[in-house]
Amino acid sequence: MDDDDVRHVKLGHQRWMGRKHAHGPEPHVEAQRVLSIDGGGIRGLIPAMVIAEIERRTAKPAHQLFDLIAGTSTGGILAMGLVAPGPDGKPKYAGADGVALYEELGPTIFHRSKRDVVNSLGGVLHERYHAASLEGLLQERFGDLRLSDALTDVLLASYEISRSETWLFRSRQAREDGAYDFKMWEAVRSTTAAPTFFEPFQVKDPTGREHVFVDGAVYANSPGLLAFGEVERHYFGRDILVASLGAGGMTRTFEFDEVKEWGAAHWARPMFEIVLDGAADTCQRVMGELLGPERYFRFQQELTQASFSLDNIKPANIRALKREGERLIRERSEALDKLCGLLAR
Repeated sequence: MDDDDVRHVKLGHQRWMGRKHAHGPEPHVEAQRVLSIDGGGIRGLIPAMVIAEIERRTAKPAHQLFDLIAGTSTGGILAMGLVAPGPDGKPKYAGADGVALYEELGPTIFHRSKRDVVNSLGGVLHERYHAASLEGLLQERFGDLRLSDALTDVLLASYEISRSETWLFRSRQAREDGAYDFKMWEAVRSTTAAPTFFEPFQVKDPTGREHVFVDGAVYANSPGLLAFGEVERHYFGRDILVASLGAGGMTRTFEFDEVKEWGAAHWARPMFEIVLDGAADTCQRVMGELLGPERYFRFQQELTQASFSLDNIKPANIRALKREGERLIRERSEALDKLCGLLAR
């Protein structure tokens, strides 16, 4: 780090401390309000239930409660659904529709024949699921809507493997530069291209430039920090309120004797799950330190009944996920009331 870098860091720290101490004990009524939704496959049922509860308690749609809605992977499906306009200009989908999506269409998204299982060796040789069902569903839900059509600002995380760079689909950027105005379904497909589950998504942007995307969960399964950076970039000095929704914490542990001789085939799936859980925990820790409990509301819990698996669509697990969501809402009801009160001001 050279002298200029050191001065930049010191200046940034001074600006941040001045910003932080300028705030009152609670977020200002004009604070930027952010909703961040984690990835987690079928476990997205849990944050969908929390969103539906927030909308119920405030009697307002999410796009009116938040200035920016961010999502990664399955959280990207929910985020885009909340900002997609219907023919009447109102949101096309509510939080409750997200709940129904996982209950009713999860088996369609995560469907594979016995032949697929055999041919892929359970996902070792190639992707676990064909993307056609997912793409068809996304095209049906979002049609020809583009990022610039979003009812409120939205941000989805992906990773561009053909250029080895992180990529954010941002409605604000799409409105300012048509080259980034992807179709909504394309952005969602990009953020849900989970390695080993679905093949990467190859797409051309409006200028004809080709991209290849995989799931943003490989680096930001919980997009809260990305959303925070977006707010700081455009509204530096503005107060901020963040609601971060998890999709259930990992409870499985690994003993040394179990894993000491594992190779790539054994580690592929567990390692991806560890990355997802670790990224979410890291974001939670950093955001909590930055904003404190009055400005950062994290709704997450360890799964005690449901599977941590991204694709367990068995009816018994769907019911267990619903119970987990109900337990989270019940045990964090006071925090939900406080958040809703701040959002509805």
